[in-house]
Amino acid sequence: MKTNPFYLTNRIPAQYFCDRGKETELLLKSITNQENVVLIAQRRIGKTGLINHCFDLKEVKDNYYTISIDILHTSSTKEFVKELGNAAFATVAQRSDKLKRSFLSTLKSLTASFGYDPIYATPTFNIRLGDIESPDYTLDEIFEFLESADKPCIIAIDEFQRTANYPEKNVEELLRGKIQKLSNTHIIFAGSERRILSEMFHSDKKPFYQSATTLLLEPIAADRYYAFAQKQFTLSGKQLQREAFNYVYELFGGVTLYVHRVLHDCFYYTDEGEICTEKEAETFCDNYINECGTKIKEILSGISEQQKELLYAVSAEVNAAGITSASFIKRHNLKSASAVQSAAKALTESGILTKKGNTYSLSDPMTQIWLEHRQ
Repeated sequence: MKTNPFYLTNRIPAQYFCDRGKETELLLKSITNQENVVLIAQRRIGKTGLINHCFDLKEVKDNYYTISIDILHTSSTKEFVKELGNAAFATVAQRSDKLKRSFLSTLKSLTASFGYDPIYATPTFNIRLGDIESPDYTLDEIFEFLESADKPCIIAIDEFQRTANYPEKNVEELLRGKIQKLSNTHIIFAGSERRILSEMFHSDKKPFYQSATTLLLEPIAADRYYAFAQKQFTLSGKQLQREAFNYVYELFGGVTLYVHRVLHDCFYYTDEGEICTEKEAETFCDNYINECGTKIKEILSGISEQQKELLYAVSAEVNAAGITSASFIKRHNLKSASAVQSAAKALTESGILTKKGNTYSLSDPMTQIWLEHRQ
């Protein structure tokens, strides 16, 4: 059975990793030069895949311990500490008996989280939120362990902007104060909310001001993406019509996850010696959009009617500016400026809407496309 070269996971073998040569070089340079990095990209554009690609490179894999956590689902500093602690044990402490002993002796505040596996005669570790009495102190212990490791450590924190919504006061000051003292540990602050991350790292009023190298990740250029895709088809004795690729790329705005998923289907359903046409690509796109509809409906069922009305209004304009203006409210038959403002705040905080300057748009391009297809 032939391998489908259009991988749908965040861990992609190097030979099937599409382009990103420049971005790989820049991120690798920052890692090996002991820099902290803020990596900004819209969701599903491939930032996690890029990080994993760099982590799997020999020059990183052989010389660093790498840790990845996603904190999009977290809502407090306690949860942040829980994710980091479990990841540090799983990906660093488990590397050797010496590192396990160091972890056990360093994290004194979490003795209740340690256990023992009698079958393998090894210690186990699983932080529960109730085990964390002082997140500040436990975070110090985790960093102390990483600082004592026999190799430099790189921590990739996905959706780092989530920390701005934690209820505790001065979270940014707390994290910045600890991170700036680290010498054996460096951070990749990854996220999808460009406005929030830009303010966090580029405003002189914020603790993280100028503390990290910024790397912006844009969609893969259409020509390079098509060259990669066509090469994969050709290697298997198949062809991908340029018009078919253009239809997929333009429909999904170059968003890697969606383009790759449809190319995955195009490759699978195209037999050796045949060509995938634009008409066939359209069918695969329609099928995928309908498949995503189930999840989108679940999201819509969880928001208020007032929020739905604003969501539909923003979707109708794609990039909606002046949403509290009288003309916008009248045009979309909304209730009032205060109602719109309240709905916008809720939708932005939940990640359904994205705000850039004075303009709002749907964070997930698939939701925008699905709503357009329903009209």
